[in-house]
Amino acid sequence: MIQAVRNALSLPDLRQKIFFTFFILFVYRAAAHVPVPGVDQEALRSFLEGGQAGSQLIGFLDLLSGGALSNFSVMAMGVYPYITASIIIQLITPIIPQLEEIAREPGGRERLNQYTHWLMVPLAALQAYGQAVFIQRSVGTNVLTSFGFNQDPLGTVATIVTMTAGTVFAVWLGELITEQGIGNGISLIIFGGIVARLPQNIGGFVLSQDYVGLLVFALITAATVAVIVFVQEGQRRIPVQYGKRVRGTRVYGGQSAHIPLRVNSAGMIPLIFAQSIMIFPSTIASYFYDPTRTGIFQTLVNGVYENLRPANDAWLYWIMYFLMVIGFTYFYTDVIFRQQNLAESLQRQGGFIPGLRPGKRTEEYLNRVLQRITLVGAVFLGLVAILPWLVQLLPGLERTGGQTQSLLITSTGLLIVVGVVLDTMKQLEAQLLMRHYEGFIK
Repeated sequence: MIQAVRNALSLPDLRQKIFFTFFILFVYRAAAHVPVPGVDQEALRSFLEGGQAGSQLIGFLDLLSGGALSNFSVMAMGVYPYITASIIIQLITPIIPQLEEIAREPGGRERLNQYTHWLMVPLAALQAYGQAVFIQRSVGTNVLTSFGFNQDPLGTVATIVTMTAGTVFAVWLGELITEQGIGNGISLIIFGGIVARLPQNIGGFVLSQDYVGLLVFALITAATVAVIVFVQEGQRRIPVQYGKRVRGTRVYGGQSAHIPLRVNSAGMIPLIFAQSIMIFPSTIASYFYDPTRTGIFQTLVNGVYENLRPANDAWLYWIMYFLMVIGFTYFYTDVIFRQQNLAESLQRQGGFIPGLRPGKRTEEYLNRVLQRITLVGAVFLGLVAILPWLVQLLPGLERTGGQTQSLLITSTGLLIVVGVVLDTMKQLEAQLLMRHYEGFIK
């Protein structure tokens, strides 16, 4: 691996791509420290660290923004609106015939990507307003001094426009990396934010002199990374044979190949879906939570907040989170697989799976195999999702309070980091192989 990095840095064009990627990440991290005007930083920071009602959702959004929400910077939403718009387009494409036809046309993916950008802007504006309102209600009306259509309409519009522009700028930086750098730019933007928080998490253990806890959690994190790599790289290879075609005196085809069906083809999307939905009830209930009051409604609200928030003692939340991750994994995998139309593509190219008729029989077989291997991927994602809760159940590793902190990087963050690193390494290796250099894998 070290030799491969040296080979990459010895090539001028590849070295330029690597340095360009680091430069763009530096620009993004610098912009993430530019706060929106009129924000009380100390009040927001103390709220996030206090584990109070409503801080779980803000902490989750802070993860996706790469820590930019903790100081309410112009990059507070990160690329999350773009991810939401991309997921929406992917989900509605099989439902709307016009979009499905566009996806099959030459250049159709570029048009759908353009639609994603258009959808991202209103979603970013809505999220900017909702995020600001939620923070103002949760932390206090003094945290945003120039927000509220009743008291400062111009300042409110300026805040929304600024945060929306920050998201557009972040997506543009990510696409610059994709086009002129190494790796998937949007994923690397999120990756940079997650890794940037690692020194702060380690510093928390050091300041509290909890060196044993630091060692234990470092070992747990390393073991989790190893398991994630093993599962992420796991795949079922379906053998494919291409028939021979004779044109004049030449014979075409006759080769054998395989279709790689990944154990986890859904990536981190099911975790984002499930966590967003699971946090929503407790977030709404936090507005009305009051353990000192009685009554049917108040008892129901208190029960929702206490049992459906990501706290160590809220076992119902973690069980439902686990089940929802499994359900969303099957759902998202099925949607993506249907969009690929593998059986139809094989039939057009003259390929077939030995022992199966092309067309319907092949599609049914591929669906059956995918359903079986997805079970492993779904259970794996579910365990990754509830890993912080499972770790704190071990004797001596209990944590009290709101959000569980059992890893140096959250389990969702680890999944993103490992996936981005593997993808970037593969792209770098492909660049080296094209130049006849030895890559990472012999």
